[in-house]
Amino acid sequence: MLGIGGSLREGSQSERALRIALDGAAEAGVRTRLITGPELVLPFYDAGVPEREERATLLVEAIREADGLIVVSPGYHGALSGLVKNALDYVEDLREDRRPYLDGRAVGLAAVAYGWQAAVTTLEQLRTITHALRGWPTPLGGSINSAETKFDEGDGASDEKSVRTLRLIGRQVAEFAVMRGA
Repeated sequence: MLGIGGSLREGSQSERALRIALDGAAEAGVRTRLITGPELVLPFYDAGVPEREERATLLVEAIREADGLIVVSPGYHGALSGLVKNALDYVEDLREDRRPYLDGRAVGLAAVAYGWQAAVTTLEQLRTITHALRGWPTPLGGSINSAETKFDEGDGASDEKSVRTLRLIGRQVAEFAVMRGA
């Protein structure tokens, strides 16, 4: 199970939300891996340039090997962050694979933004992108309003409902991956 997202700020609210979702996947018995912030600082994706810098190659290989993916983006001005969008654009490198793009993979999605409007529209965009990449968005997605919910350093939050939602997203991805592999 691969988790990608967060922001450039280490320990950001969206990164903490991602860690909680991955904890839910781990509780369901799958191995997890996390790629956040600085590891996602990649050159702008260009399909016409076949060479990839090392971090981009590592990201693509991690996605290729993953049976499930959890993506958490901050919502900036009503949209997902450029950092997360660019990382998702690199999924195009999987177009010729046996499992092209995110085909056959469950994808758990959450958005963390200061306000409901940005949180909801960011989650919608993540779902649209996942569909375009042939992924299976989990039935539950998370829209977290960081004006109301604050994540702490101990994998908790001021709103227990948000924590339960994120853990459930992680479990749904893990359960789908296990069922798919059975």
